[in-house]
Amino acid sequence: MTDSTNRTSRVSRRRFIQATGALAATGLAAKLDVAQAAFAAGKDTIKVGVIGCGGRGSGAAENVLHAAKGVEIVALADYFQHKADRLRQRLNRFIESDAKAKQLGNRVNVPKERCFSGLDGYEKVISIPDINYIILATSPGFRPIHLQAAVAAGKNVFTEKPVAVDGPGIRTCLEVYEQANQKGVAIAAGTQRRHQYGYIETIKRIHDGAIGDIVNARCYWNGGFIWFRKRQPGMSDLDYQIHNWYHFCWLCGDHIVEQHVHNLDVVNWAMQSHPIRAVGMGGRVRPYSDPNVDGNIFNFFAVDLEYPNGVHVLSMCRQISNCANSVSEALVGTKGTCQVNAYTINGKPAVDRRAARRAPNPYVQEHTDLIESIRTGQPINELRNVAESTLTAILGRTAAYTGKAITWEQVLNSRQKLMPDQLSRDVSLPVRPLPIQARTRFA
Repeated sequence: MTDSTNRTSRVSRRRFIQATGALAATGLAAKLDVAQAAFAAGKDTIKVGVIGCGGRGSGAAENVLHAAKGVEIVALADYFQHKADRLRQRLNRFIESDAKAKQLGNRVNVPKERCFSGLDGYEKVISIPDINYIILATSPGFRPIHLQAAVAAGKNVFTEKPVAVDGPGIRTCLEVYEQANQKGVAIAAGTQRRHQYGYIETIKRIHDGAIGDIVNARCYWNGGFIWFRKRQPGMSDLDYQIHNWYHFCWLCGDHIVEQHVHNLDVVNWAMQSHPIRAVGMGGRVRPYSDPNVDGNIFNFFAVDLEYPNGVHVLSMCRQISNCANSVSEALVGTKGTCQVNAYTINGKPAVDRRAARRAPNPYVQEHTDLIESIRTGQPINELRNVAESTLTAILGRTAAYTGKAITWEQVLNSRQKLMPDQLSRDVSLPVRPLPIQARTRFA
């Protein structure tokens, strides 16, 4: 990790302020006809390097080829060479057969020599002078390092969520946010609900007072068991843990951070703030057994997040199959209620249903918004928003792991770093023991 990541000086709590950033960038909600995506204007070629070639990196690469005219993917990197090679083949097939990408005149130009691998593959992509747009889609533990390097090189960035797994990583992200503003570098995040017509319009009505002052809320990501990848012959500890990254906390942050961050981001957006403290619980049940084999994350959490003015939010997430599922956000105000994910206020539609159905794909729109901001010289910067939503999830995880009441300042200024100090393919990586409430310490 970098010196700035290890820095332990106090960081003042910043009040989260976000009304409708995506709305301001695109004017999407003001358009009567949302059937067509607001393709980014301008003729300058957006030359893209993709860092992280798994499922999300592959999806983001295809999304950016649908987002605007004049997009060209020119380099790929992944820890595993076979993943970079596989995405290269996939994108070549995609660009040959996809009508929308052809209509936009977009290209894939990735020769074998621009398919990189290893822990330093990201540096090779970022160092290519012509690249002006970096997609970061590796496992989240690496995100602060990659963000710092990309912005230092003056590259515009699309970063997947979450952006860190611990307090030191968040502090790095907040520094990078300021650096990007100084350099005029644009950053968008994979919190795609902020680029989704239905969410934008619904949250706008909340901010306009449709349900009065918010007095409590709840958000859930309760679903089934997540994928699991077995160790293959010849894999080192690092190979295996990156291969099965979702199940190791230093790489994913636990599923409250990696997945539930979406719902927590919606609550922060609606509240125009972040929590000040949390208490919680969590644990893991079958099919988990041996942390050395199947990792050291929980598969259920329940957290009470306290926001300013005494507002409490119930946060629940679960990855246990054959249970009742819900991925949702709900608000209660002094004048009514809002089911945000359903775009309803007091049981009635908050948006035009036909417009919501015809709205652009938010996974594409987030790239469209970023590219448009670059070409118009008005770079958006969503890094603080996503950093604070990520820290909200880290706050909840820490409260559940320790069984203690934990404050925002404690996790923001924590010295507890999950990323190993030294990484190489052959390094020994013992698995951290499972957290035990009332015994797990927090620094």
